Amino acid sequence: MTNVNLGEVLELPIPLQLQLQPGHITLEQHRMVLLHADAMATIRKELIDTLGEERARGLLTRMGYASGKRDAELTRRQLPEASDEELLSMGPLLHSVEGSVKVSPIRLSIDIAGGNYMGEFLWEDSYESEMHRDCFGMHTEPVCWQQIGYACGYTSAIMGKDIFYREVSCTGRGDSHCRILGKPVEDWEDIEEDLKYFKPDRVADQIIQLQQEVEHLRYSLDDADSLEGMVGESESYKQTCNLLRKAADSLVTVLLLGETGVGKEMFARALHGISPRAKNNFVAINCAAIPEDLLESELFGVEKGAFTGAQQSRPGRFERAHGGTLFLDEVGELSAAAQAKLLRVLQEGEFERVGDTRTRKVDVRLVAATNVELQKAVDEGKFRADLFYRLNIYPVIIPPLRQRREDIALLAKFFLDKYTARHGRRTTGISRDAIAALNDYNWPGNIRELENMIERGVILSGNDTPISRDLLFPRLEINTSQAPTASATTAAAPLPERSMDNFVEDMLDNSTSLDEIESRLMQTAVERSNGNLSSAARMLGLTRPQLAYRLKKQGNGAESGAAH
Repeated sequence: MTNVNLGEVLELPIPLQLQLQPGHITLEQHRMVLLHADAMATIRKELIDTLGEERARGLLTRMGYASGKRDAELTRRQLPEASDEELLSMGPLLHSVEGSVKVSPIRLSIDIAGGNYMGEFLWEDSYESEMHRDCFGMHTEPVCWQQIGYACGYTSAIMGKDIFYREVSCTGRGDSHCRILGKPVEDWEDIEEDLKYFKPDRVADQIIQLQQEVEHLRYSLDDADSLEGMVGESESYKQTCNLLRKAADSLVTVLLLGETGVGKEMFARALHGISPRAKNNFVAINCAAIPEDLLESELFGVEKGAFTGAQQSRPGRFERAHGGTLFLDEVGELSAAAQAKLLRVLQEGEFERVGDTRTRKVDVRLVAATNVELQKAVDEGKFRADLFYRLNIYPVIIPPLRQRREDIALLAKFFLDKYTARHGRRTTGISRDAIAALNDYNWPGNIRELENMIERGVILSGNDTPISRDLLFPRLEINTSQAPTASATTAAAPLPERSMDNFVEDMLDNSTSLDEIESRLMQTAVERSNGNLSSAARMLGLTRPQLAYRLKKQGNGAESGAAH
């Protein structure tokens, strides 16, 4: 290790010990680093090119301020008995020793106890001005940003109050020399614009915000539906995608089969997205969500005056999907009349609007979906056999989520990105125990349930924290030793799995049919809601039209007396 007394070498009023050893340089216990000026110029240029001049100036100013403040601490420690002028003069000397610029005082008035200060200095051979000219040429404004920060940091630390310097002339803008003037902040006019460079700029937060806005735009686009945009790596998912890709270039009618919530509409949109029809409309309709007496007009359109309330003619979903793809979800719920018309469209490519005699041609690629067994419906006489055979040309089974466990974490991440962008959150991810719980869950609601669960977790979690297991799987805890409170009785506690199993066993032991269970559930819900169908539908997780249709289908008279 080599010791050098810079005070003696440079004839300074204080001894400054510079200690040199391999990989370590220390100036009075402060570690220092020698950097090439060219390297600093490269960093400066990259900062300006990347962040813009305003942010780069602020960053370099604050960097200089921190350096000046540390040098002031060094001076006070080395000169505990120095006068105000001696303390202040060490700043320009250290600035010169460190190779930034040669500093010469022009005038100086300082009273630390009284809080009064005025300083004017001449800067010669400024390295910062030189490297800025080399990188960008002559500037219109002073460019010694880091050196101004140093002067402000050093003087403010010595004075114990905020002192601000302004570069009134600069060789970086063509002046013959650099000159700075400093005084307390309160003595300056129109200083707010300059002080902004001393305030931290949370660039990272702004970048994150911009990323979230981009993600939000990305997820709001309807034309991004393609198989490549979907998520999955399980073998069953890949097999399904492969079947859809093989069907994409043809006009074959595709029948998507699978449980509720498996994402049948997403797969239908993806099929449309990779087909030659991708530039035309994708139109979707849920056949179970529309009352039977309106379904035919929704599909095929209606002529003005066809029935009460038909104030004007309007096209149906088939016409709107002309040249594109029509997705019929819950196709098993179609009425007999709608089934007949649908069969005609599939066979002849033509139809008539409700109340019209004119035959219209249409070019539509049909994708249908159902979560019921159509073959069973055919056997029971509830679905036309000839229509079933037309729809069942190219069946594709979409696997439930419990058979795609390799995809759960991928889907969770996909939905996390989607909803953090949509809700403007900065959730850091999903905790390890939450991921384990997701993998262990049986997913009766499939992908739709996972999506809803992740969105709830995003909303409930705080910024900069992961989503915990408790947010994804909330549980209502009731103390059985006490009577339930009002809040406990109104909360909807999930039915324990064992109780559900017992219920199922009882129904099977008593040979209770599914229709009977459904009818009893609907009747009870309508009774509890005092005949209000909307309220009853919410209890059952249905829409009001869905409940009304099922009540009518089962010949239940509850609808007639139900409140609207």
